Amino acid sequence: MKSLISTFMLLSILSFAGITTAEPAASAVEIKTLANPSEPVAVAVAVAAEIAAPAAVPAPAANKGDTAWMIVATVLVILMVIPGLALFYGGMVRAKNMLSILMQVFVIFSLTAVLWAIYGYSVAFTEGGAFFGGFDKLFLKGITPDSLAATFSKGVYVPEYIYVAFQLTFSAITPALIIGAFAERVKFSAILLFTVIWFSFSYLPLAHMVWYWAGPDAYTDAAAAEKAGATAGFLFQKGALDFAGGTVVHINAGIAGLVGCLMIGKRIGFKKESLAPHSVTMTMIGASLLWVGWFGFNVGSNLEANGLAALVFVNTLLAAAAATLGWVFAEWLLRGKPSMLGGASGAVAGLVAITPACGWAGPMGAILLGLVAGVVCFWSVTSLKSKLGYDDSLDAFGVHGIGGILGALGTAVVASPALGGTGVWDYVSNSVADYNMTGQLISQSWGVIIAVVWSGVVSYVAYKFVDIVIGLRVTEEVEREGLDVSSHGETAYHL
Repeated sequence: MKSLISTFMLLSILSFAGITTAEPAASAVEIKTLANPSEPVAVAVAVAAEIAAPAAVPAPAANKGDTAWMIVATVLVILMVIPGLALFYGGMVRAKNMLSILMQVFVIFSLTAVLWAIYGYSVAFTEGGAFFGGFDKLFLKGITPDSLAATFSKGVYVPEYIYVAFQLTFSAITPALIIGAFAERVKFSAILLFTVIWFSFSYLPLAHMVWYWAGPDAYTDAAAAEKAGATAGFLFQKGALDFAGGTVVHINAGIAGLVGCLMIGKRIGFKKESLAPHSVTMTMIGASLLWVGWFGFNVGSNLEANGLAALVFVNTLLAAAAATLGWVFAEWLLRGKPSMLGGASGAVAGLVAITPACGWAGPMGAILLGLVAGVVCFWSVTSLKSKLGYDDSLDAFGVHGIGGILGALGTAVVASPALGGTGVWDYVSNSVADYNMTGQLISQSWGVIIAVVWSGVVSYVAYKFVDIVIGLRVTEEVEREGLDVSSHGETAYHL
């Protein structure tokens, strides 16, 4: 009997040992306890601490889905510039100047890309003053594949390199938009020198004023929010909303274009001989590429692939469609016939107007803003331009300047939750803040006024400097011959 009991006890002990070895962490603790029988209290405390210790917090990491979307969005914005904008503008000039426009857009993009990497990104997107950033990231110093850039959600990041590239495309398209105002009459060398000056002293500070902030993670409570807000750009502090570039890109470029065409003067033969577009087909292709690429421009500015990005997509699509209809029917009513050039221009006008508002408007607000932009921009490039008598060759001011101002101010209206907008997010309470349309309109007015004055002054000084150093305008002989042959030794067509 004793032998049977002993055997049973032995089997029980072995069974218990088998159960404990099935749980590695528990067995390690028990072995430790048995190995130090003289220190039971210390061991018990160590075991309790080990059990109670929280799991290690993972280091911040880029979201792979957001990263993939941002790569696609960046490619789409490049598509907007080359070939989109180049063909859109190229089709509207005379055949003898087609290649000059393509060359200007192509090289401006390349020049600005290099300047952005050398000092542009640092000046626009590092902490400094309210108007200019610092020089901590000159030559992209300190940025590695592991560097992260904040999005608009707490704890969500994308690789800083793709943020650099995405913002590069914005800085590249903006000076390229300007050349439409004085196409067919300016020296290639003058355009490049102007681009360097204007990019440095108009684009970069406005980008910093509107878009630089400490990121959502800095807004943990009211005191932290106040401290973080003090480091933001001037217009960000004023509460100006610009989701994807209404002030930074479109008003900025449109005003520079207006100043340029006024200072440079009208084309030879303006209102005396035909200056009609040589290929509306090319312009339509360019407008279509702009429309497709604009989804990268606007939706990419959300920095995340989420529900808000889907709303931005819908808003961008609907605003462009509504503006196309607004322009076409206004032209049909007043001129008797709707034109393809009008349809293409209307689409771009709608895209411009929705750009600052695309992340805050509802779909119906986007349609309304698009319809108004189509009609107003049609008026600006016909009646307004005719009355004032300036020669804005490809309507850079009439579409981008006027459309940008309309969109920036209209953002205050369509962002209202009462009108289907999203309102403005409060990162301290992590909820939508109370919305004051009048207060937001004042903030938007700050953005418009600063963009108009800043761009106007910088542009005037830059044009004057370039004119003194190398001269702005080509000779009458060169202008009559066409810039393709005289400036580049090529012709667009051999017929």
